[in-house]
Amino acid sequence: MKINKAVITCAGPRQRKLPLQTLIDRDGKGKSVLEILVEEVLNAGIDKIGCVVFPGDENTYADVVGDYARHITFIGQKDPFGYGHAVYSSSDFVGNEPFLHLVGDHLYVSRTEKSCAAQLVSLAEKEECSISAVSAIRESSMPNYGVIGGKRVKGMSDLYKIENVVEKPTPTEAEQKLFVPGLRSGHYLCFFGMHVLTPSIFKILENKLKKLPKGKKLNLSDSLDELSGHEQYLALEKHDWRYDVGTKYGLLKAQIALALSGKDRDQVLSELLELFTSRELRLIGK
Repeated sequence: MKINKAVITCAGPRQRKLPLQTLIDRDGKGKSVLEILVEEVLNAGIDKIGCVVFPGDENTYADVVGDYARHITFIGQKDPFGYGHAVYSSSDFVGNEPFLHLVGDHLYVSRTEKSCAAQLVSLAEKEECSISAVSAIRESSMPNYGVIGGKRVKGMSDLYKIENVVEKPTPTEAEQKLFVPGLRSGHYLCFFGMHVLTPSIFKILENKLKKLPKGKKLNLSDSLDELSGHEQYLALEKHDWRYDVGTKYGLLKAQIALALSGKDRDQVLSELLELFTSRELRLIGK
């Protein structure tokens, strides 16, 4: 299985401006969130990228990625039917191929030289199946995520066979359906915001869209849950960092993480220490 295409979703009403925000990347250069995501994809060996956007935003997004625009096909999400519909909107671009999927309001910081996307793509090509990146979270954080249940693959410390997927489960739901043997007590595996999916997902999404009640939106988790019953679907537990830039202080936390993992780390640490110990800052906090 060779993965040649990627899809980045950016069209959500509360999401669409976030990829335009500028941060200082690990190489010390100012870049938009979208540009950083495009580089994440390119570093995984993929140079065909579909970017799902709100119709009319295409030129604005092209401006903030500069020369990388040549790698991007902009896809308008004409109807705001939710995250699942945004992914489905890319079906013509993807065709009958597996693809990498990233969300446009997350940034990923690898703890190794190999990018998060490159790690996921490499494993998906080896295993020849859909794989979602996941990370362990406390029970109290579950209302913010899609959460998986399953069992560890024999002989692997960080790879799981997915049996269930639930969007924003309650603690009772998680205890009944999403228990994963071997995790710390009170912890569950939530989506990292990065997936490699087979084209089977589009047929599942299409069927769910046809039955979607008026006024409702389609999440992706329900379709991924169905996917787990049709074909092998794995989860790779990540110990890297991901930051939802749409949350409170999300951009700030992402910027600090990029700075402290980049070439200007020592300078940033020195300046942060100076800031935190300054008399003026102490007075502001009183």
